[in-house]
Formats: sequence, C-alpha cells, structure tokens
Amino acid sequence: MAQPKETGVLTSQVDLEVINQSLPAEKKGTHDDQRDMFRMGKAQELRRNFRFVSIFGFSMILMASWETMLGTSIIGLINGGTAGMIWMYLVAWIGFLAVNTSMAEMASISQDGCVCLAGKLVQPILVGKDLTCTPDGTDSDAAFLAGTQIQGLAILNYPDYVPERWHGTLLTFAVASFSVIFNTFLVKKLPLVEGIVLIVHIFGFFAVLITLWVLGPRGNAHDVFTQFNNYGGWSSNGLSAVVGVLAVMIPLLGADGAVHMSEELRDASRVLPQSMIATTVFNGAMGWIILITFSFVLGNLDDVISSPTGQPYIAVFYTATESYAGASVLSALVIFMAIFCNLSITATASRQLWSFARDQGMPLSSWFAYVRPGWDVPMNSIVVSWVVSCLLSLINIGSTIALNNITSLSLVAILSSYIASTGLVFWRRLCHLPLLPAKFTFSRSVGLFLNGFSMVFLIFAFIFAFFPGSPNPTVQAMNWTSLIYGAVVVFAIVDYYVRARHVYDGPVEYVRKLD
Repeated sequence: MAQPKETGVLTSQVDLEVINQSLPAEKKGTHDDQRDMFRMGKAQELRRNFRFVSIFGFSMILMASWETMLGTSIIGLINGGTAGMIWMYLVAWIGFLAVNTSMAEMASISQDGCVCLAGKLVQPILVGKDLTCTPDGTDSDAAFLAGTQIQGLAILNYPDYVPERWHGTLLTFAVASFSVIFNTFLVKKLPLVEGIVLIVHIFGFFAVLITLWVLGPRGNAHDVFTQFNNYGGWSSNGLSAVVGVLAVMIPLLGADGAVHMSEELRDASRVLPQSMIATTVFNGAMGWIILITFSFVLGNLDDVISSPTGQPYIAVFYTATESYAGASVLSALVIFMAIFCNLSITATASRQLWSFARDQGMPLSSWFAYVRPGWDVPMNSIVVSWVVSCLLSLINIGSTIALNNITSLSLVAILSSYIASTGLVFWRRLCHLPLLPAKFTFSRSVGLFLNGFSMVFLIFAFIFAFFPGSPNPTVQAMNWTSLIYGAVVVFAIVDYYVRARHVYDGPVEYVRKLD
C-alpha cells in the first residue's frame, strides 16, 4: 500500500485514503474537512477539537476588545483625547468589519487564505513577513500589556513599591511562559477553557460597565464627544487623533486568528466565516461601549495620564470605587482576560509558524514543523513564539514608549498581511480571474466593493501606524517599527533567493480542482 510523504504533503487520492484510514475519529472532521485538506494537498495531523462555540470563544478572547481598549487607552488619551478615541474607534470598527468579512471569504476558500491565490514568488515574501513579524509581534503585545498591567496593580496596592521597567519585562516573561505551558501540557483542554473564559469575558464586561456608570463621576456629554487632545504636539487636533489611531486599532485585531486553528476545527469552511464576522460585531460593540463609558467617568485627564500606575483604567477604577479592593478586583478581571488573550495568540502564532514550516517556507523547517507523536502540538514552534515574544519585550528596558513600539509593530505587520490578502482577491475579481469554490462567498460586484473599501481603509491605517507619538521624538521616544519591519521584510526576501526558492512550493502548488 502506498504511504504518504513524511512532509505532510499529499500527492494522490491514495495518500488521502491511507491517511483517513489511520486517523482517529477526533482528527477526521467532516467529509468537507477531508475534501478541503486533500484539495490543499495536506495530511491531517492535529485533532479537530473545536466547534462553533469554542472557536467563537477563542476568537472573542483573542480579540478581547473591551479589555484591550482599556489597556491601550493611554496612547489615545495623549493623541486624540476622548473624542478622538471614540470617533476613530467607530471608523476603525466599520473598516475592520469590511476587512474581516473579506478575510472570512478567504478562510472559507482555504486555511491558507490568500496564499493559495498568490504566485510562487509572491508567497514567501507575503507569508514570510507575516509569520516572522505578525504572530510573535502580536504575542509580545498581549504579553506585554498583561505584564505591565500586573505591575500597575502592584503600584496601586503597595505605595512603597518602586517600579522599574525591567520589572514589567520580567512579568511579561511570566505571562508568556504561562501561555507556553498551557499550550503544551493542557492543550486538550483549550476548547473547554475558551468556553469558560468567554463567560468571564461577557460577565466581566457587564461588571465593569455597571460599576463605572453607578459609582463613577459623570462627565459632560458635549466634552466627551467633541473635546480632542493634542499632547503629542502635532499641527492639528485632527492629525493628532489620526496618529492616536493605534490605541483603537489594536483592540479590533484578531478575528482572523481562528483561521490558523482551522485544522483543529470541525466543518472549518462553514464555521470559520461565521465565527470571524460574529466576533467582529460583538467584540467591536463591547469595546465601543466600554470606551464611551470610560470617557464619561474619566475625571481629570491630566491626573489619569500621569497616574503612577501607568494604567489610566486602574486610576479610573480607583476613582470610581474609592476602594483599593474594588479597583483591584475590576483590574484583575481585565488582567485575567489579557493573560488568556495572550494564551490564544500563542496558540494561533505557533500553528501559523508550524503550517508555514510544513511547506518548507522557514529556515530549519523540519525542526519547526515537527509534531511529537502523542502530543499533537507543534512544540518547537510554540517555544520559538515564546522566545521571540520575550526578546521583543526587552524593548521596554530601553524605551519610554515600549507599548507604542510593540503595538505599532503588531499593527503594521497584520495590516500589511491584510493588504496583501485583500489586494490579491481584489485583483483577481478586477481581472475576472476565478476564485476557488467556497461555502461563503460574494458576487463579483459586492466583492469588488467590499475588497476595495477594505484596501482604502487598510492603506490609510498602515501609513499612520508608523508615526511616532510626537513630531520631533528623541531616540528613546522614537517609533522603531519601520526599522524592525523593514529588516524582517528584507530577511524574508533574502531567505527566498538564497534558500526557499529551491525547496518551497507553497499551497498554490498543491491545490487541486475538485468537481
């Protein structure tokens, strides 16, 4: 009997039959799952543990919009103020709804999304940048937010504590390590845990919302919705608000993260699009409501920005409750969700790295793609995600605006991958080129409008994500994203010409047309 290749790439119908006969029930999925894997030329290696509720919970927690909005609010308060954050959030939410709907169509086509539509030369540049910059940058962002928020809570409760930036970095290491341990030894419980944490996400939202509206000071509606702030020193309030878009974009990222778990999802081509769109709608709404509430009970803006905790939302919680215990409990809800947000990002980052390595797209691909028998998780890729996350958090030691640098890096990497993905689909529709069949798709006219609108929004956001917080920054206050991002892109291109072009085929080479 023919045996499938060790690389995990299927070359014939016989390979598919051999694999399916040997697969346990939890790996097989539906007939459509098996068909899609065969069409992409891939052998099923991971368990299909996820269903709609668990993958919806996974995506909701990965985005964690209302919690992340509180964590990144200091960026928007400095550039934009309450009015800038509220209206830029609405613009970003509408934009990401279009983007994620476009991405949902690609997820229904293939777990590799746009990669299966790209030419052989474009793929390694597109995915190589995406894999080496996007997942681990986002991973470090979530871990850094959680670590520094824990430090802020310590400052609130222990007045004699003298905070150091390296303390926050070590706490970031701890959060990242927890995610690695969980994703390695407790990964079978991940779908169950995601469902439980989803309940905390929803009930925590109402706990914070009700507490702030009942106990917090009440601001003037006119000031909240119309008063802009320009502490960055830009030439106009409008430009300042646009520069502060980073604060409201980060909470809206991540609905597409479930795509990288598609090989662990049952009936992926149908469930993934539903989950992505539902996540964008519900998380986006929760984030905007919390942002408006936060802006109303903010109190004195200068006091909040200069709070010794370094976290405006912790200062607002204390002002509202007038209790260390009350503020600590509310803050702990936010921190708890930030930790599990990082856990979800670690899972999706490692799967994305593993998937690319399986196609020989990474240096040391065989090592990255190795899945230890019996574990059914890409352990090596998980460890690398942890290492990169820790290395990026070292920025905090030498930079006074580490949050800006890390979140900006995450944002530009994800936006550029969205631009490439959406741009490829837009180009194919514009040129009347066929797309692969999918359960969730649009007509040419609707798709052109959706993809075109998404492209305009993404390019706009991409440009401003590189901006520093002020027009004349010092070395310590500079946004070094352009340097890091550029270095990664150059590395991906050089690696392609030196190594990858000799061994890398990519998903487009494996795609089969099935009647």
